[in-house]
Amino acid sequence: MGKKRVMTPAKDVDLSSIKYEREIVQAPHLTGFVFRLFVRIIEAPVIGPIIMNILKKENKMDEILRHTMIPEEPMFKPEYPPQEMEPGVVVLEEDGRPEDRVEYALKCLPHYDVAESWENSSASFRYWKIRDYAHAYQSRKVTPSMVAERIISIIEDNGRNKPPTPLLISFDAAGVREQAAASTQRFEAGNPLSILDGIFMAIKDDIDCYPHPSKGATTWMHEVRTVKEDAVCVSRLRTCGVIFIGKANMHELGMGTTGNNPNFGTTRNPHAPDRYTGGSSSGPAAIVASGLCSAALGTDGGGSVRIPSSLCGVVGFKTTYGRTSMEGSLCDSGTVEIIGPIASTVEDVLLVYSAMLGASPANRISLKPAPPCLPTLSSNDNSNALGSLRIGKYTPWFNDVHSTEISDKCEEALNLLSKAHGCEMIEIVIPELLEMRTAHVVSIGSECLCSLNPDCEDGRGVNLTYDTRTSLALFRSFTAADYVAAQCIRRRNMYYHLEIFKKVDVIVTPTTGMTAPIIPPSALKSGETDMQTTANLMQFVVPANLLGFPSISVPVGYDKEGLPIGLQIMGRPWAEATILRVAAEVEKLCGESKKKPVSYYDVLKAK
Repeated sequence: MGKKRVMTPAKDVDLSSIKYEREIVQAPHLTGFVFRLFVRIIEAPVIGPIIMNILKKENKMDEILRHTMIPEEPMFKPEYPPQEMEPGVVVLEEDGRPEDRVEYALKCLPHYDVAESWENSSASFRYWKIRDYAHAYQSRKVTPSMVAERIISIIEDNGRNKPPTPLLISFDAAGVREQAAASTQRFEAGNPLSILDGIFMAIKDDIDCYPHPSKGATTWMHEVRTVKEDAVCVSRLRTCGVIFIGKANMHELGMGTTGNNPNFGTTRNPHAPDRYTGGSSSGPAAIVASGLCSAALGTDGGGSVRIPSSLCGVVGFKTTYGRTSMEGSLCDSGTVEIIGPIASTVEDVLLVYSAMLGASPANRISLKPAPPCLPTLSSNDNSNALGSLRIGKYTPWFNDVHSTEISDKCEEALNLLSKAHGCEMIEIVIPELLEMRTAHVVSIGSECLCSLNPDCEDGRGVNLTYDTRTSLALFRSFTAADYVAAQCIRRRNMYYHLEIFKKVDVIVTPTTGMTAPIIPPSALKSGETDMQTTANLMQFVVPANLLGFPSISVPVGYDKEGLPIGLQIMGRPWAEATILRVAAEVEKLCGESKKKPVSYYDVLKAK
């Protein structure tokens, strides 16, 4: 008796009474034999559910989901009111040709002297932009085929590492050469398809890229699911001339935030090979950070594009839920996941995004997305838009990080932004963050389990990694009532955030609560479970997934160990142009001191 808790309706909550509650996860950190034994125990019929129930109670999950009366009705996927058009933007034709959208995107970019950049490339480290590659191809300084040979050589050398540290799970040198030769011929004929022609990209292993299999970094998914064509977003990029080098490594089935993968080997952070890249899009982020590709595609259901981008010092972009089609991915029926680009610069993210955007027919009906827009970074409208920008910051949450170096570096970036443009900083309060995280894990966990159950029932679950099996054991403990309660919490949090967005244009936080964690050697063979590290990495990313808001991670500096730190900028529904504009300015203000990663390859100039 006495456990029942009744929530005040969200519209009546007194925000002045809200006290920030730090999340401390009560769960063991296990690797090696003890971890393998633990998984066998939690999968056992009687004792397993008992242990899971104890862990859920210690982490207040039962209190939130089962002992609480939530007055709001459930919201089973994001729902948004109509949004006003953003200022200083170019509207793109969603049904138009991807090549045409890329051309419009190119006109939105600020002036860039590509020839001078090419000649003065030795001054300080920076990544080559897509515009640099296009200039090199058009001026015959290099061809896509020449770059392809350099990439193939590096990938094949990387494949000989012991223990394995693969960037790619599926790689076909002959296929890369064939694509590059076709691109080279187009440039020789003076007919490139777009500025993306000859640009090399990697695709996360849960997105279809024909003829490669989609394994989701498992050992068996390709045996039960055949790839017959490209995912919709991949197909759009292919029509622009993009060259796909293969399927990038990832945390198995996206069920982890470190990038650990005992099946194929764990991708290493290019800035510190003894540390994780972050996940689950580990391979895509590492490939971009190491200079091998200009961009990559990842999926983001719980920060899986933004977390590794932050830890690897590159840009990761999560669009509004439904803005891009998920058709042709392993996670195409969820309510929190998107496919998003990772690139070394904001402008390259913008170019790739312009090609791949476009909602599915079903989401156009249910979500009624606002027209896709891009910021006009090349005009005076950009400065005017930044000058009127209102930035929301929940200070206790912003400062809740593993090291104050992270919050300090992000604060410096915001101060530079305010000083340069006079942006208004507004203190906000976001209630029920712990409830939101609980609702997210129930939502994404239930959706993952639903898609995997048929194969697990066929006996393939035992062939998953131990940390995936740990997650599935937790997900199996959720009931239908838990799922409905989580969707009621989703509606409450949607109300809070939409009210905040009436007062601010963006909400800013660090991207992660910690920089890249060290890889325990004992975790390489069997994986690990470390829920506190997971919580630290996911500290700020969940609202954009559960509520579907657009969000971007942009590098702002490094900690004292030289590990990258990212700033996260989250916007209103469909306001991709606003967060791209802010990210581009933050990049400009913070980009002068960029560090060359320990593992970096200049495949354009081959230095």
